[in-house]
Amino acid sequence: MGGTTATRRRQQVRSAGVASITGWAMDLYDLFVILYVASTIGPLLFPADRATLQLAFVYASFAVTLVMRPLGSALFGVYADRNGRKRAMIIAITGAGISTALMGLVPTYAAAGVAAPILFGLLRLIMGIFVGGVVASTHTLGTETVSARHRGLMSGLVAGGGAGAGALVASIVYFIISGIFPGQAFSTYGWRVMFLTGLLTAAVSFYIYRRTDESPLWKAKQNGSAPNPQRSPLKELFGRGYRANLLLNVVIVTGAASLYYLTMGFFPTYFVKGLGLDQQSAAIILVVVNIITIAAGAAGGWLSDRIGRRATFLWCGAPMVILVPLLYHHMNDQAGRPASVALLASLIVVFVIVALAPVLIFLNERFPTDIRATGTGVSWNIGFGLGGMTPTLVTLISPQVSDIPSRLVILSAAASALFLLGAVLTPETRHIGLQDTATAPHDPQGPLEPVPGK
Repeated sequence: MGGTTATRRRQQVRSAGVASITGWAMDLYDLFVILYVASTIGPLLFPADRATLQLAFVYASFAVTLVMRPLGSALFGVYADRNGRKRAMIIAITGAGISTALMGLVPTYAAAGVAAPILFGLLRLIMGIFVGGVVASTHTLGTETVSARHRGLMSGLVAGGGAGAGALVASIVYFIISGIFPGQAFSTYGWRVMFLTGLLTAAVSFYIYRRTDESPLWKAKQNGSAPNPQRSPLKELFGRGYRANLLLNVVIVTGAASLYYLTMGFFPTYFVKGLGLDQQSAAIILVVVNIITIAAGAAGGWLSDRIGRRATFLWCGAPMVILVPLLYHHMNDQAGRPASVALLASLIVVFVIVALAPVLIFLNERFPTDIRATGTGVSWNIGFGLGGMTPTLVTLISPQVSDIPSRLVILSAAASALFLLGAVLTPETRHIGLQDTATAPHDPQGPLEPVPGK
């Protein structure tokens, strides 16, 4: 009987882990597609005299998706806290995949005039709501299922590994489709095929989720006491008890998100527009970098299980303030040298992803089970909504494409400093775990203070 129970438990952990990682990977795949075709669709959907303005439009349409994500996490987070992580995940990922595919059917500016960018922008807004909903489930299901000693590792596998896997799939698809539709053909058909693959990712995710168990912590909470339909997770989150937690969470996540989008998010455009690499060379480098992202996410999460979430933020975040801008500065001198670019980009990714890997479990540990999906989703998505605007800011403050590299150096330094500031101000959460504090009055200065001797 004991062996059967242990086997069942391992299967449950694997299932939840695969669902969370796959869900986040496929969701980010849908989100990343626009980054791989930014330089292509800019002139097609938003004609302008300056190339940087065209890029700014594309990144702005990326940013509005991120801006809508807090709304999505609020809606789906409440649903996940009341009805389960699994149900919320199935609905959200299906909606994200369909809205992505519809972007591949948008007419160009030449065919539909101003209706083209408006329609594209509306689809990005809708997608943002579903993406925010995916976060509420993927960022809680896996960590609530795995044992306490491996929750940091699961955090890194989902947040870093899932992101790397999603970007890796996007890189491979980009490599294949840019090969099938080279040059002008990519501007005509290739970018549309990239978006249409969103239907495939939704189908794969739906298949996996249907066979995934619900979070044991959420089920135990439901079995322990009947849900109170009058109690609003959102009201709890923005109430006195958790308001300070939420604000500090947003500072850390904004710094982390800014770093992520100024590096991994900006690489596809930067390699081609900033460094003059051809699409195939850029795609190969992105594949290598994303494989490293997966390993770095696991390493950072594992480290946080050993030394703590805050310690990982500090020890790995402090060097980033100097090293990430410095590595970017050196990369700016490597135009036309794919091998050197790949090495420097990989080093940047290692520093950034290892430091950011425990963010997910850190957020989980700041909230009790009955508002965890809402709290984690809203914290994550507000921060990523703000951080996701940085690529747009880079292009807007760059008069010419040649000015982009210097702006990247400055903003990456500022993002690193913001992340480090949040880490300095935050308490350690590893000793708290995912225990339930929901039945007691919420005092953020109480349960979040380090326990003496731990």
